[in-house]
Amino acid sequence: MIRPGRFYPNPETAADNAFQGDTDRGSDALTLVARKEFNAAVQTLRAAGVSVHVFEDTAEPEKPDAVFPNNWISTHHDGRIALFPMYSALRRRERRQDIVEELRKHYRVTEVIDYSAFEDEGCYLEGTGSLVFDHLNKFAYVSLSNRSNPKVIRRFADDFSYEPVIFTSIGSNGQSLYHTNVMMCIGTAFAMVGLDMIPNKAERQQVRSRLEKTGKEIVELSADQIANFAGNAIELQNKTGDKLLVLSSRAGGALTEDQRERLSRYARLVPLELPTIELGGGSARCMTATIHLPPPS
Repeated sequence: MIRPGRFYPNPETAADNAFQGDTDRGSDALTLVARKEFNAAVQTLRAAGVSVHVFEDTAEPEKPDAVFPNNWISTHHDGRIALFPMYSALRRRERRQDIVEELRKHYRVTEVIDYSAFEDEGCYLEGTGSLVFDHLNKFAYVSLSNRSNPKVIRRFADDFSYEPVIFTSIGSNGQSLYHTNVMMCIGTAFAMVGLDMIPNKAERQQVRSRLEKTGKEIVELSADQIANFAGNAIELQNKTGDKLLVLSSRAGGALTEDQRERLSRYARLVPLELPTIELGGGSARCMTATIHLPPPS
């Protein structure tokens, strides 16, 4: 997780990110509150037994979305790290070699595969914002958008031996959803997903059947719940092996009592207070770049 050094809704991403919020507060005030929310979130996760590596955002140049590192880096069980091509030029500054080197000190890193050259072709794939992984079954669910390009999806899927499940999801504004992870969260035994946001019946059925065949209990999310970040959740495992479902308080409040009860069978819900950070268009899932790297040999 990366503590924001300068936080405000990114003007370069506002056009296609309907989840961003409007605010009349200046960046100094927003940054102060966002840092408090970040610190409280880290404290809550650590209290729940999650191991959290916190990195400080570098002051220059400004990176308003630095608090959402999952879009530029992913780590994998075989020791590989992927670095991703980013749609917003402001966001390309977030890729940091020093973070990769720090991970090498704690885990076994076998290779770093850098896809950022695709930016020169206008092709983007924004990490685990674009790709929602079912690591156990080696599927990568991807909703197409200008941030999730088929050419890069295929390259990544070939390199990392994932089978892509590709579809298009449409928001209430008629636009493609900018990231898959706002409408879908896959846990070990469950999946939260806005199936109604996939207008193509064949694609919708493909996603449903793939989830069912891999033994996931499907918890369907409404468009309103997704607008409140209910899809931007993540299953984590703490140091004692317990499963946790981390989501924002806003997202948790948007779930029905039945949904919370069903999800609680598989994971303990851990809500985080993120109202200011969510103005940036991301929530709890976007703030966490999960570490799957093996321990040092």
